[in-house]
Amino acid sequence: MTAPPRETYEPGELERKWRTRWDEQGRYEADPQDDEDSTFITVPYPYPSGGMHIGHVRTFTVPDVYARYRRLQGDNVLFPLGWHVTGTPIVGAVERLKEGEAEQLSVLQDTYNVPKDELEQLETPMGYARYFIENHYKKGFKQLGLSVDWRREFTTNDERYSKFITWQYETLRERGLLEKGLNPVNYCTNEQQPVTTHDLLEGEDAEFQEFTLVKFETEIDGRDVVAPMATLRPETVRGVTNAYVNPDAEYVLADVDGETWFASSEAVEKFELQAREVEVRETIDPAEIIGERVTNPVTGDEVLVLPADFVDADNATGVVMSVPAHSPDDYVALREAKADDERMREYGIDPDDVAAIDPIPILKIDGYGEIPARDAVQSAGIESSDDPQLEDVTADLYQDEFHSGELLDSYGEFAGERIEDVRERFRDHYRDAGLFDLLYEFTEEVVCRCGGDVEVAQEDTWFLRYSDEEWSQKAHDAVAQLEAIPESTAEQYDHTIDWLEEWPCIRNYGLGTRLPWDEDFVIEPLSDSTIYMSYYTIAHRLQDVPPEEMDRAFFDTLFYGADGDEAPDGVEVDIEEPNETALELREEWDYWYPVDFRCSGNDLIQNHLTFYLFHHAELFDPEDWPQGITVMGMGLLEGKKMSSSKGHVVLPGEAIEEYGADTVRFFLLNSSEPWQDFDWRADQVATTRDQLERFWSRAQDVIDTDVPDGARDELQHIDRWLLSKLQATIREATESMDRFETRSASQAAFYQFDEHLTWYRRRTDTDRPGAKWALREVLRTRLGLLAPFVPFMANELHEQLEGEPVEDAAWPEPDPAFESTRTEVEERLVADVVDDIADIADVTDTDPETIRLYVAADWKQTVFEEVVETGPDVGAVMGEVMQHESLREKGDAVNDLAQEMVSVVRERDDATLRAMGEIDEQSVYEAARSFLAREFDATVEVYAEDGDPHDPGGKAGQAEPFRPAVHIE
Repeated sequence: MTAPPRETYEPGELERKWRTRWDEQGRYEADPQDDEDSTFITVPYPYPSGGMHIGHVRTFTVPDVYARYRRLQGDNVLFPLGWHVTGTPIVGAVERLKEGEAEQLSVLQDTYNVPKDELEQLETPMGYARYFIENHYKKGFKQLGLSVDWRREFTTNDERYSKFITWQYETLRERGLLEKGLNPVNYCTNEQQPVTTHDLLEGEDAEFQEFTLVKFETEIDGRDVVAPMATLRPETVRGVTNAYVNPDAEYVLADVDGETWFASSEAVEKFELQAREVEVRETIDPAEIIGERVTNPVTGDEVLVLPADFVDADNATGVVMSVPAHSPDDYVALREAKADDERMREYGIDPDDVAAIDPIPILKIDGYGEIPARDAVQSAGIESSDDPQLEDVTADLYQDEFHSGELLDSYGEFAGERIEDVRERFRDHYRDAGLFDLLYEFTEEVVCRCGGDVEVAQEDTWFLRYSDEEWSQKAHDAVAQLEAIPESTAEQYDHTIDWLEEWPCIRNYGLGTRLPWDEDFVIEPLSDSTIYMSYYTIAHRLQDVPPEEMDRAFFDTLFYGADGDEAPDGVEVDIEEPNETALELREEWDYWYPVDFRCSGNDLIQNHLTFYLFHHAELFDPEDWPQGITVMGMGLLEGKKMSSSKGHVVLPGEAIEEYGADTVRFFLLNSSEPWQDFDWRADQVATTRDQLERFWSRAQDVIDTDVPDGARDELQHIDRWLLSKLQATIREATESMDRFETRSASQAAFYQFDEHLTWYRRRTDTDRPGAKWALREVLRTRLGLLAPFVPFMANELHEQLEGEPVEDAAWPEPDPAFESTRTEVEERLVADVVDDIADIADVTDTDPETIRLYVAADWKQTVFEEVVETGPDVGAVMGEVMQHESLREKGDAVNDLAQEMVSVVRERDDATLRAMGEIDEQSVYEAARSFLAREFDATVEVYAEDGDPHDPGGKAGQAEPFRPAVHIE
């Protein structure tokens, strides 16, 4: 029995009804079923350091759409969600709240609408997290209709989850993949502890750069001093002609590892962070070294120190060496220094000494003269250091020299070698000799979420050995068997695996799991979120297990079996007495695993997603490795990046209140494919709402219409055309969904099919019994196709139509009985002739009274058939055509037509061409005469070109196969 229809579309009321029903039924609670295939889908658990905004929504909705699709396909689907609270962002947010920081209070009250009288609830880390979990994320997810099994939720601060993390890290340590030692880390100078990518406000993509410090020597106040100068091109040391310091910056003398160094005060702080013994002795006026000479440790040459405002004291050491022969910016800087006699005299420098500085070439390279930098600058017409071209010219020359430059004879044992082959050996040679040192810097500015500057530090820390060759190979093997969506991302995983080295995995403080063997430290957020997907499979059943029972043997039994003999190859597990509870839980883990698809942000490929592959590859057998990963693009709001701190966000609850959850979902999934960026624009969202309302109204019309018995037997050509298009739409939507192309699938089922319906209604009387049956069948099928996208509307309409929610039905399958390429080709001919008539009427400014169509003569059909048979090669076609005596007489006309038909054939597939060969074209137009007459309010006549037609306009001879000539008057 069908449900009573609702005349108006009221999403708020409708969506509340279905949310209540789903909750009462426990609709999405998934348990193992022996008679159903399983599908396990996950998405990164949210980090509730603030509220959810519309930029987050698509990331969580895409996996829901796929989960709903797989359920309609008959799978038993698990789609769980938990909460990530590990680390310091929540702790920092609480501290800023308690301190009454204005910006934090504004974000909480003005952006996320936290009532003032509820702020006190947020003054503990877990109170803060729980507030946003319950009032923003979980509430928002339920409003959106996410089909989540909420029994399995947990937070990463739960005691039982920490036991699971403890097992993982004890296991990795035992396997030699966790070590302690000095390692470069991101270090927040405000929090005074290492931080990771997830903790950064700016510079998430920054990488470590290893600068070589060339230890120039000088004397200051009678003391031997090292003036370290940083470079990424240590081989250029023989081309140094001078040095620069900033006269307005602060410099110091400091004892660094037993030597006295001259550097900027900012640089000295970096030295200390990078595990050096540092003691600042005194501040030095840079004027004391400007105009002095420093000694090149490799050549022994003394070079002059010049003043330069462009030197950034916060970059590297604040002391810069100049190589004007091979650095365009150095060449221009030296040229400007030579022209500034007044400033040189201000610092006691004889301008003649500056004028005497000449570039020193160190290599030769094809395409450039003796001084490559001079050639590059002159070729680009660069006149000053302010020229925006200078940066690009410098980068281009650096690349050319790196790949093609050969060192000159002055380099002794390194002479004649290419830079790309010799750089590291050259650097190591002089580093071993004590003339070079090293300094780590970021490739860009990095700022912590707490607002503190982040620098590269070397810390004695526990780190994961992602550089381990065997582990890396396993990760590559995991990528090889992975379905990466889009496919191009597979290369990005492999690239990340290759450059990953050691990853510091602990913090000094914050929420999360304590390092088992050193509880002064906490395992950091990215490191505790690598295999938590396996925890979902049994999380709801662990509540009955005492935490103290969840020891190493418990998880070994759970994942490796009673005897541990199901551990990965090469891994030995000793289980003295298997835990019976763990054995029971193992059955559920084994049922759901592996993860079929993980949906995640494309910015996480370089860390979380690759870590996910590493840890699964090490801890589980290949059959339990991830099967697929779909990445997500980012979201914009009215063309600009969303920002919680600036209030430039839309909250999901507010959007759902205004437009409805189905509209929010449908807009996000239609605006772009998941891996592409989307832009939330209010006017376009409102348009989507209107389109869904029109769909609702049309559906109500169909539901209200009685379909007489036997109506299916009265289908006409146009009904069969619509039903054939419907089968093609099913195939297109299914193939798109299998590839996670949610935009393509929803576009096909909704917008593209609406175009077919518009034509259908234009073409026929929809009150016919056959039309009523066809429209009902179309609605039933489209509701199935749209159910993953607009589940509230689809379930309601399907229940009204069929007496059951669409979730209780199945994903539509194409019905071969309704698939007809010939029917579609015939209807395409009618549509094409309508367009041709309309174009002619428009161009001639004619309101037709009579329309005459002339169908091509039989000989023209013969030419078409020869092209189909022979293939789209005009020469070969003419050879065959000229075998026909009657065609030889037509000469050039045949040749011209053959070329036209070659174009027609090239654009169509084999099935379409076969159908075209079967069609009686004249009969198609004859059958459409009444429609054409109604369409143009004119008399329509159809003739064969070779049938002695009435041809007052002399048009008949212009007819071609499948494009009749048209005459209107």
